[in-house]
Amino acid sequence: MTDPASPHTPLRVLFVCTGNICRSPTAEGVFRHLVTSEGLDDRVLADSAGTHGYHVGNKPDRRSMLAAARRGYDLSALRAREIASTDFAEFDYLLAMDRDHLRILHSSAPHEHREKIAMLLDFSRRYGGNEVPDPYYGGPQGFEHVLDLIEDGVEGLLADVKRKLGF
Repeated sequence: MTDPASPHTPLRVLFVCTGNICRSPTAEGVFRHLVTSEGLDDRVLADSAGTHGYHVGNKPDRRSMLAAARRGYDLSALRAREIASTDFAEFDYLLAMDRDHLRILHSSAPHEHREKIAMLLDFSRRYGGNEVPDPYYGGPQGFEHVLDLIEDGVEGLLADVKRKLGF
């Protein structure tokens, strides 16, 4: 686990969904944008992964990229990957988009790393306790709703990260 007191070791956040093409890359992109706007690029790193390897190497879903771009977020450089066993030791936060992801993360994680696993919306100020629904089979409104949830969740997450970093 990262020592947040060390300026040389960035705090690491991993966002997790099913295929890593809709929800988790959106969360990664929005969170990176906020981290950059706060001048914390050297202190906080973000990544995303899927619980399944359906889309490894692919860009985020076109609809996710369009919805994000309308709000000023660029997801074009992101590529899907599947969660790796090493992620549990390498990341300080492993954040699930829904309860299925949470269950998979808990069942896969070594016991000593389970306290790092949570739902993204546990950090939400308006949508706490909810899941970020999968917009894949829906229309544009679903992607906009997902962005609403993610923006609120990552704002709360950033506040928690800043507290851990002593800001």
